[in-house]
Amino acid sequence: MTTILAIESSCDETAVAISRDGREILSSVVLSQADMHALYGGVVPEIASRKHMESIVELTRQALREANLTAKDLDAVAVTYAPGLIGALLVGVGFAKGYAYANSLPLIPVHHIRGHIAANYIAFPDLTPPFVCLVASGGHTLLVDVKDYTEFEILGSTRDDAAGEAFDKCARVLGLPYPGGAAMDKLAKEGDKTRYKLPRAKIQGEELDMSFSGLKTAVINTVHHAEQVGEELNKADLAASFTEAVCDTIVPRAISACKKAGRDTFVIAGGVAANSHLRTRLNAETQKHNIKTYFPPLSLCGDNAAMIACQAYFEYQAGVRAGLDLNAYATMAIDEKGE
Repeated sequence: MTTILAIESSCDETAVAISRDGREILSSVVLSQADMHALYGGVVPEIASRKHMESIVELTRQALREANLTAKDLDAVAVTYAPGLIGALLVGVGFAKGYAYANSLPLIPVHHIRGHIAANYIAFPDLTPPFVCLVASGGHTLLVDVKDYTEFEILGSTRDDAAGEAFDKCARVLGLPYPGGAAMDKLAKEGDKTRYKLPRAKIQGEELDMSFSGLKTAVINTVHHAEQVGEELNKADLAASFTEAVCDTIVPRAISACKKAGRDTFVIAGGVAANSHLRTRLNAETQKHNIKTYFPPLSLCGDNAAMIACQAYFEYQAGVRAGLDLNAYATMAIDEKGE
C-alpha cells in the first residue's frame, strides 16, 4: 500500500488530503476563500497567497488527524506545482518541500489539470485509461486524450478565455454573486435560451479548438447597450442564451474528439463540469453516439487535494520525483514538464 499526503494551493482553496493506492481517500480538507474574494468580484492573488500561508499547517494537521495517521505512516508528499497563481503555488510548493525534507519523504510534483482528470478515478473505481476528457474550469478549457495515467495528448483547447472565466465575468456584469458559475447555472434555468443571438466561434483549420472571448464580449456589450438606451434586460434569458452558446461550442467538439482519438469513453472534469446544462447536453449527445460517459460528483469538480493525491499515486508508480529545487509555474501544458 502507498499512502500519500497531497497539498493543493493553486488558486483560492487551500486543500490537504491523504490517499491510499490512488483510489481510496483517507481524509480530505478544503478551506475555501470564496467569501473573502467575493468582496472584490474575483480572486485577489496576494490575499489568496497570504491565506494559504495562514492555514496550510493546521489543515495538514487536520488531514492527518482525520486519517488517524502520523508523518511516519506516509510514503510520499505530493504538491500541485503548475499551473495556477504563482504566489499561491509557491506557498504549497514551499511547504511540501519542507515537510518532505523534515520527514525524509520523497516529493511528487503534480500538474493541476492532471489532478482534475484523476478526480474521476476516486469517484469511479472501474474507470481506467484510455479515454477522452473535457477539462473545463476557471482557467482552462481543453479536450485531452488520456492514453494512460501519466500520458496525455491535447486534442483541442481554448485560444483565449476559459469557459469558467467567461461564466464568472458574465455573471459579474449581470450583477450575480462571485463565484458566478453556480449563480449563472441557476438563473439560466429560468430563461429562454433563444432570446439573445450570441456568437459561436470557430477556429479555421483547428476544428477542436475553442474561443470564448467574443462570446463574453457580446454578453457584456448586450448589457451595456441595454443600460445606455434604457431597454429592459432579461437577465435570465441572457444567462440561458450564454449558457446555450457555451454548450454549442463544447459539446460537438467533445464528440468529434472522441471520434478523432478512437475512444468510446468520455469523462469531464473541472469546475464547469458541475454545470447542469452542460451535463445534460453531453449526456444526451454521448448516448446518441454510444459513448460511455462519466460525470464526477459536484464535490470533486472544484479544486481539492484528493484529486492531487490520486494523480500523485500514478506519478509515483511511474517513478516521478522532485528535488528540493522544485519550482512553481504559472502556466504549463498538461503534457509538459518543468525544468
